[in-house]
Amino acid sequence: MRFFWTIFWAFLLSFMITYVISNMGGADFTIMQVVVLTVLFSIASVVLGEGLIKDEA
Repeated sequence: MRFFWTIFWAFLLSFMITYVISNMGGADFTIMQVVVLTVLFSIASVVLGEGLIKDEA
């Protein structure tokens, strides 16, 4: 379930970032950019959360 929420929030944040940047630059909005950013954000957060960041307890 935590992977679902990770992908969900990564999608929402990617959608927002892509929409704002494409409108500020006057470019066309494409959903493929959202999907690519979602995959990158999801992989990065899973790698950081599961492997690289450890509790110091």
